[in-house]
Amino acid sequence: MTTDDSIAANIAEWTETNAQHTDANAQRAWEHEGILWGVFAIPEEQVGALPNVNGLDVVELGCGTAYFGSWLARRGARVVGVDPTPAQLATARRMMQQTGLEFPLVEAPGESVPLPDAAFDLAVSEYGASLWADPYKWIPEAARLLRLGGRLVFLTNSTLVYLCAPTDVEAMVGRELMRDQFGMYRIQWDGATGIEYHLSHGDWIVLLRKHGFEIEALHELRPHEEAVDPDYYDYVTVEWARKWPAEEIWVARKG
Repeated sequence: MTTDDSIAANIAEWTETNAQHTDANAQRAWEHEGILWGVFAIPEEQVGALPNVNGLDVVELGCGTAYFGSWLARRGARVVGVDPTPAQLATARRMMQQTGLEFPLVEAPGESVPLPDAAFDLAVSEYGASLWADPYKWIPEAARLLRLGGRLVFLTNSTLVYLCAPTDVEAMVGRELMRDQFGMYRIQWDGATGIEYHLSHGDWIVLLRKHGFEIEALHELRPHEEAVDPDYYDYVTVEWARKWPAEEIWVARKG
């Protein structure tokens, strides 16, 4: 299967997910006052992954309904959202009309972004391109889009949660290793339409450094004590994630 085939598969996946979940939940996400990370809604104040975004040019790669971009825009960032799924972008535009908060949206995959070189200070992805785009194509794109000294901040599943996840898309992450770590790259879970991309930490480091990034931080997220099990993205329990990292945020600077 080629990258073009995976882009088409993921557009189909997120068209369905938009109809089932993300469109109905967009208003709640857009209205949230804080910046939250991942399925356990961990506040940015507890993580510290983002710089002060006021006055920065920011591109969100795989923006979906653009709720994350809306949080940054309210903090003074000049945001551009990029996503390949028309249904997701339609929801984002509806929310812009409802809220009066507007910023450009571009229909494109993270692997090929029709925006100019060195146009942004910050590139972000919260389960967008970071999970659903081929890293060997979207990381070079992020590097191209960023100015010298610009930062890339992205959240994805941890290596461990990938290794412990059953092949059935509906099953919960357990405590046993289910697959090899060596050679991890792309996977289509049983019963899923879309295709995810996962790399080991070593491969992420090699890839980021190859494209001129200096790694500043790797945040292995732990849900706060008041966190509860996710309602829709319920592949992992809060009990599991309090013991082992289920999600991670990479922070890298273009040197």
